[in-house]
Amino acid sequence: MIRQLLGFFVVIIFVSLFHFKELIYYGLVQGKGQLSIVWNAKPVADFLQDPDTPDSIRQKLLFIEEVRRFAVEELTLNDTDNYTTMYDQKGKPILWVVTGCKPFAFEPKVWDFPVVGQMPYKGFFKEEMAFDEMARVKEQGYDAGLRTVGGWSTLGWFKDPILSNMLGRSYGDLANLIVHELVHATVFVKDSVNFNENLASFIGDRGAETFLERYYPDSHLADYKNELRNEKIFIGHVLYGADQLDSLYRSFDNVRDTVRVKLKRKLIDRIVISMDTLSLSDKSFLSRIKGRELNNAYFMSFLRYRSKQMSLDSLYTDRFDEDLSIFIQHFKEKHPFL
Repeated sequence: MIRQLLGFFVVIIFVSLFHFKELIYYGLVQGKGQLSIVWNAKPVADFLQDPDTPDSIRQKLLFIEEVRRFAVEELTLNDTDNYTTMYDQKGKPILWVVTGCKPFAFEPKVWDFPVVGQMPYKGFFKEEMAFDEMARVKEQGYDAGLRTVGGWSTLGWFKDPILSNMLGRSYGDLANLIVHELVHATVFVKDSVNFNENLASFIGDRGAETFLERYYPDSHLADYKNELRNEKIFIGHVLYGADQLDSLYRSFDNVRDTVRVKLKRKLIDRIVISMDTLSLSDKSFLSRIKGRELNNAYFMSFLRYRSKQMSLDSLYTDRFDEDLSIFIQHFKEKHPFL
């Protein structure tokens, strides 16, 4: 009987390994990549004490320390060791993210992961693996997207370091990024990426603005408010374009695929061309679309991060009287962390 049970469990293990070998391999590669970054990251204190550290880098690192302290002590985000170390990227991207979306509907392709559940994107520390995955997504009939990312949260599994490329951001954008990622280490709802990203974006925007109003009213605040204004105009245009596309797709009953493709392409071209009419004081926002394949995956990324901002703002204003710490505490209590 014992031999039979052992044999049964051996068979189960081999079947599981065969079934999930791709996921296991992916996990091993990702784990190795993440551990390499964590292992090679150095304490921020080492950079601050090193006389060879350029003053521009020193100032950004001290600024991040201030943002972290503000986020934990005043916004009540979870206190972690995140962003107390820095990893030198040597100017190179280190993480590529693949996304997919149905070609005639804003329905994302999802990947299943342990613990966090379904995710509408998949990250890779190896560029060639990302391109291979993107090709598979296209073969499955999805619109596909591929981008590098400048920061991410491991949800407490690792000590998230400052990535050296982050320091090239403006002070306001840097504060926004740090607050955004710390939100992910505080509130995370399984299988609810749109909610998680929209909440982090909302708190990132307002958290950075509150921080600058309190501690840098005469220096970085005006630049950041101008960045927010430009971003709001640009994002609003893209979201309006997504609404137009969605209406178009809903009208596609009994329409041939060849006609659908032409109508879709024509509308996307019109959305892009009309960007030139936006009242942006910083036209560099338009450079974001140069060389990019604008398809449903591109528009879906904006929906993922920005589609719920109005409802969150109404809640923030009407129920919490624009008190960001109480707003955050509400979601901490409503959605206990993983």
